[in-house]
Amino acid sequence: MNRSPAFYPFMVTLLAIALLSLMDAFMKSAAIAVGAYSALLVRNLMAVAMVGPAWLWQGGKWPSRPALKIHLIRSAVTALMSLTFFSALVLLPIAEAIAISFISPLLALGLAALILKEEIGSKAIVAAILGFTGVAVIVGGRIGAENMTEDAAFGVALVLVSALLYAWNLVLQRQQALLAKPVEITTFQTSIVSLLLLLAAPFFFTLPQGAAWLDIFGASVLGLAGGLMLAWSYRRAEAQVLVPVEYTGFLWAALFGWLFFAEALNLAILTGAALIIIGCWIAAPRKHTEQAATGAAAT
Repeated sequence: MNRSPAFYPFMVTLLAIALLSLMDAFMKSAAIAVGAYSALLVRNLMAVAMVGPAWLWQGGKWPSRPALKIHLIRSAVTALMSLTFFSALVLLPIAEAIAISFISPLLALGLAALILKEEIGSKAIVAAILGFTGVAVIVGGRIGAENMTEDAAFGVALVLVSALLYAWNLVLQRQQALLAKPVEITTFQTSIVSLLLLLAAPFFFTLPQGAAWLDIFGASVLGLAGGLMLAWSYRRAEAQVLVPVEYTGFLWAALFGWLFFAEALNLAILTGAALIIIGCWIAAPRKHTEQAATGAAAT
């Protein structure tokens, strides 16, 4: 059976988003214990220790100047994006934080056209609109059913800042993947983010204790695996194909939030999730019938 060239990157991205959503659950637990900054710093240091030897084993080649420039820019964006998002997770349920953050793939589709000069197809636009509508239903249901406390409002503001940065991050990810291999990307990004975070260590660092170490270690492994998978995928498929897959993260967030933190689901969440699934199905790369037939005849 002939498949679209983007099929495997699409499926790998699906798995990567699931792993990264589970990472969010581990990071929420660690951030509650020691604060988002300390959990993020230790997680990145662990990731450097894990991926650094692999980079050295592959030759340890220093990146080209264009690649290094993208590594630096994306690392700075990632550091602030992660810090604001994980801080928000302490104040909001995981599913709600993920839902609000889904404005970023919609913004990223526009940025992909503006920065990467990609031609955005009608399917990608419809998928983004459906996903965004699903998010709006979820957030509206939650806000309408609960009083907005000061902490919750601050959490929403942090997620929105993180979402803006994540939209840029998605586009940078595509640019980065075209210039460097996954191990190089992960090694330099985790290293640079760690160095940036270390600047604030004298003022904000709290040494993790007990179970927090296990949570951070789990988050490190999951984040590393998910990051390598995304780097592999974005090297082989356009951003407009892979960006809508981000919406599936909400489904995993709802599941892990319920399993680990007893965060409840409601009709608004289920309705929004259905819209998100439909959007991702529409965006899934598939050969047209005539293309598949031609390919079959050629073989």
